[in-house]
Amino acid sequence: MRPSPGVPYTLRVASTQTAQISVLIVDDEKPARDELAYLLKSFAEVRVVGQGKNGIEALALIKEHAPDLVFLDVQMPGLDGFGVLRKLVERKLPVPHIVFVTAFDNYAVHAFEVNAVDYVLKPFDRHRIAMAVERARRVIEAQASPSERLENLLEQLSAPKAKPATPTKLLLKVAGRLLLVSADEIVCASIEEGVITVSTRELEGISNFRTIEELQSTLDSESFWRPHRSHLVNINHIKEVVPWFKSSYMLRMADRRQSEIPVSRTQTRRLRELFKL
Repeated sequence: MRPSPGVPYTLRVASTQTAQISVLIVDDEKPARDELAYLLKSFAEVRVVGQGKNGIEALALIKEHAPDLVFLDVQMPGLDGFGVLRKLVERKLPVPHIVFVTAFDNYAVHAFEVNAVDYVLKPFDRHRIAMAVERARRVIEAQASPSERLENLLEQLSAPKAKPATPTKLLLKVAGRLLLVSADEIVCASIEEGVITVSTRELEGISNFRTIEELQSTLDSESFWRPHRSHLVNINHIKEVVPWFKSSYMLRMADRRQSEIPVSRTQTRRLRELFKL
């Protein structure tokens, strides 16, 4: 049942007729696990039954708790999120519904949308988690089995991916003009009060995309990275990595203003992987 008009569903309180959703969190980063657990506690229909830090623990916890839903990190050392699914299928164990957790937008996004309950990006956003919980609730109440869809996902991920034949062009509004720029010219993009500003080495303009996620979904996931929920950068145009407070970092970009982009705590590991810090 949808909420009354004017009341955001993120504030929906589960009624006594709504069964709780048992949830397992699997992520190799403790800050990410803690943040997700904290956000999920605010939903009355959710009961977190356990947390795992790697794929091996995920298998054991899924077998032990038989959760309705797993928030499953895709990128984990050793047995990653997809490896967990393969092991469940191979061992003919019950497969729970899955919400994929990833730091990389555009990471098999289409496959996620078709075959998983949902996918969420790091750093987490409460509204986005609320959407995932709502989708999971609807799927679970419909008693839809996840097994076949997740097997299809594994097949899609194993198939070779064709790269676009031509570079993506983006439209930017610059001083009353509408200019087209190639994706590889983009240095960084930021969103503030719902407006996305895109910078290249030579100019700065306003994008007609509504969200950073929507913009990033059109770009090459190998080049574009989201170090912070409000920022997107082209890793080929990072000029300097600047150490900041409490083991954090800023990225100085190669645009005209030399924009400084913060790196969130959940993205610090990805930064170290990129540049071997």
